[in-house]
Amino acid sequence: MCCSRKKLINFIVAALLLLCGSNAYAQDTQQAQQAQPQILQPTQVHPASKMSERYEVDAKRMGVSTNSEDALPRSREFIRIDSTYYVGWLYEGAYKYYHAADFLGYKNAVTPLETALRQIERDYRKQLGTRTAELMTYYPAYKFQIDYTMIAMYLMHCYSNMEEPDKVYTLLRRVLKWNFQREYFMDAYNFLGWTVHRNRFYTHDKYKFLKNSIDENEQLANRYLDSQMRKINRDMVLNAHIFQPGYEKGDKLSVYHYKCILYSYSFNIDSAMHYFNLMRNTPVFPHNNFATFRAICGDFREAEKEYKQASAQESGDKRLQEWAYYTSILDIYKGQPKSGIELSKDMILANGSTPGFGWYNIGLARCMYYDGQIREAERYINKAAEFKEVHIGTTLGQSIYDFSVQLDKLMNLEARWQRQEFENKNWWYNPVVLSNMSKLLGQKYMQQFLIINQFAQNPERDRVIYKLFSTESTVSWDEIWYLIKDFSTQFFLDRFKKEAATDNRKYIRKYFQLFIAKLQMKQGNYTEARKTLDEILQNPDIDRQYEKLFIARVYEAEAECARERKDKTAYNSWMYRLCLEYPQLVPNSGLEPNMQLQVSGDVDNKVVSRLKACSINWVTNSAIPSLSAYMIFKGQGEKRRIEYYVLDKEGNYVVPRQTCLYSTRRSEDAGVDMAYRLFNIGGKIAGNEADKEQ
Repeated sequence: MCCSRKKLINFIVAALLLLCGSNAYAQDTQQAQQAQPQILQPTQVHPASKMSERYEVDAKRMGVSTNSEDALPRSREFIRIDSTYYVGWLYEGAYKYYHAADFLGYKNAVTPLETALRQIERDYRKQLGTRTAELMTYYPAYKFQIDYTMIAMYLMHCYSNMEEPDKVYTLLRRVLKWNFQREYFMDAYNFLGWTVHRNRFYTHDKYKFLKNSIDENEQLANRYLDSQMRKINRDMVLNAHIFQPGYEKGDKLSVYHYKCILYSYSFNIDSAMHYFNLMRNTPVFPHNNFATFRAICGDFREAEKEYKQASAQESGDKRLQEWAYYTSILDIYKGQPKSGIELSKDMILANGSTPGFGWYNIGLARCMYYDGQIREAERYINKAAEFKEVHIGTTLGQSIYDFSVQLDKLMNLEARWQRQEFENKNWWYNPVVLSNMSKLLGQKYMQQFLIINQFAQNPERDRVIYKLFSTESTVSWDEIWYLIKDFSTQFFLDRFKKEAATDNRKYIRKYFQLFIAKLQMKQGNYTEARKTLDEILQNPDIDRQYEKLFIARVYEAEAECARERKDKTAYNSWMYRLCLEYPQLVPNSGLEPNMQLQVSGDVDNKVVSRLKACSINWVTNSAIPSLSAYMIFKGQGEKRRIEYYVLDKEGNYVVPRQTCLYSTRRSEDAGVDMAYRLFNIGGKIAGNEADKEQ
């Protein structure tokens, strides 16, 4: 889940504006770094030998934000005027921080920020240590306390983005020693909780500030948040005389923000909802985190709505936009992988190779897989594997990233193996096909071995994998099946039976039931599996618009049960429903669908012959439930085109009318391509022509 702080800072600074009655902060409320209010005469706060230089710097920094393009040239000017004054180093470090997009960028920002922190501590210890209920005493100190927390905040994020949590922890403890009565940019206990949670799967042996289990680390993170709340309440004794009544509400929202993250992760649904409700109707309500919370509860409709609001809430800085990544997964659940493809491509185009590029390529590869475009899926997942992702402002780290990549690769290998059967009806008589299948099977076993070794060392598997839906999961529930289906059937059967009986998320229980049924099928118990599947389809909580993938997988399992029971009538019925619900899944299913074919125009018999050699049961009996495919050949010479579309029994489009270009020199390839296109693989997206030359 993501950590967004800027709007909360707006609240804090707005309270300060009410106190001062000045517009000194108006140009940059998020950075809180304008001149001191003029309603009070400043006392001498600078060292006597540097007073004139530092007043000059203070005057020139008015109206110049640390995140503006002027920050770098101004920093050089400030350092030239007085290199011993922290302000110039603050501006240089902040500029480099805002323009960093990789390890080296953040490393370059660290040096000036560390210099700024040392200098402000050296010269303004008295001001930094000021705690008072007197406005006249607090006023000369508050600017330095704001600047200090700003420097520390930038530096903390640099360390975090460089994956140096030990330095983050040391810095936060350093900040706490000053015991500020208002923490402005740096509510240190909250960030301690966040840092522990972000590294929860490590132990004390790796990082000394951690405990020795995930549960202990989560308890520690919660205690830090409780400490933050106690500090807010304790400091109210002083701040009530300085700040406007109710100022503390904004500070407490930050605690609620992190409480939501911790309780969502631990599946403490009621407590998480309680803290989300405390934040509701405020400018800092975390729509992205709430959307993910609703998604793990199985409320995909609400999740999609919240992700849309999160897309407008994001600040546009260089980090993964989680709303986009997870929306692409919801598109797959809705049976609209083409929409997820478009969204992922748009994010890659808009953001380039900045942090998030790798995640967007994983999302794009996943959508390509569920749209049946396996070659494209492999191309994009390889891009993700080769990209050095920087995990900024999120708990989604490198181990989760690597797991998502490897699992996607496994699914692609499985699909390539299955498609040897789909493209060749008599594959068991074809030595070339059998050889290809043997090679792919070997590659699949190697990939499974790699993933299982990685998976076995993952201490979060109980919370993130076996739960099917988790705030820290970056794969879909359906992908998890490819991880477990060939291993320890009885173990997983017992595990998911327990989850189905005890999980407090009512919309999720049916997913455990589906896995139970499929595991029963692995054991050859098709009669019991059929009963479980029939029970699932009676569930009134299925959202037919947002759970198309789930429904399709139930139909697929029902068809397999019917085939094993040699119930041809039931098999034909379930396969027809699967083709209607999610046709892109059919070529990877190992099941033979029924279809009627009508060709017209100047027919290319090579294309039609190769198409009919694929594992599709071409029927003429209208009593058999089947889709109706139409192919109209057009053009003369080498370059030709096929207009095609697919209808259901009622005449509704399953595959919209569109055109495919091909060369007569590659007619057989065009025949294979048409076999996929008739199941809505590739082709037209949202009304656009997607012509393709073979």
